[in-house]
Amino acid sequence: MRYFLVVLLLLGAPKSLALEPPYCGDEGVWIQILGSGSLEFGNPRAAPSYLVWIDNRARLMIDAGAGAALRFDESGAAFTDLDALVLSHLHLEHTGDLANLLAASRDADRKGLFPLFGPAGEKGEKATGDYINRLIGSRGVFNELSDLLKFRSSAGYKVSVRDVPAVGRRRWSQFSSEHLKLSAVPVHHGGTPSLAWRVDIGEQSVVFAGDLNNQKDTLSAFAANADALVISHVLPDHARGADRETHLTPSQIGRIAEASNARFLILSSRAKRTFGIESASKAAIEKTYKGPLIFANDLECWGL
Repeated sequence: MRYFLVVLLLLGAPKSLALEPPYCGDEGVWIQILGSGSLEFGNPRAAPSYLVWIDNRARLMIDAGAGAALRFDESGAAFTDLDALVLSHLHLEHTGDLANLLAASRDADRKGLFPLFGPAGEKGEKATGDYINRLIGSRGVFNELSDLLKFRSSAGYKVSVRDVPAVGRRRWSQFSSEHLKLSAVPVHHGGTPSLAWRVDIGEQSVVFAGDLNNQKDTLSAFAANADALVISHVLPDHARGADRETHLTPSQIGRIAEASNARFLILSSRAKRTFGIESASKAAIEKTYKGPLIFANDLECWGL
């Protein structure tokens, strides 16, 4: 059974986010927004994090920003069902709840390996493997979790970390499971090694673009004909200067979405400076992109 998107435009920042049990459908592919916000006081949202559900099981987690572990629990997802967790980049906004998530997973009764993929810079600098060791390794900040990196952990599974090159323009595609196939491509986010991730499930696909300014001009081709493109909405269209070194304006988002022929667009990582101007952002995007447009909120589900 194929699910079609019902477009919902949520304008304005809600005073509170409803935490009713989410429903992502019993069949098909669904995107769930665990965190749609950023790290700011006065932003009533978890930081960026997402799930991809396939036939009522959460199979992939993307990023683990602050609040992600709580939202994961609220979503009803099972850690044992995840095929992998991928990180777009290693900034706190996208990894702040990673240790919490892994700590909570110790009683999840998972077995075997848990693949965790993230970016690495030139010659392995600023690599995800180093980050995880500094976070939960034997000499890490939370070294009480260090046995999760061993074959015989007390939790019954091992976190298997793999660095994905985040330099140049080459596409990486070295992981697949019986449920999905992953690929990644470097994107420009200032001097921070960063990746956009594509998830292919049969003939359907989702691209999680993360934070970028598209200086590398790799995203449109990478996201070609994706069913959904999830991208950060951090800047208003009038933003200038240093902000544009790391993020896209709505006009730029519209051009990328149109060039990639994405079936629909989800704006997440919503910063406080974009609250209350959703109509202006929508208008700027729709100058070039005519497809359905969604302003994400925590725990929402969208079917492909």
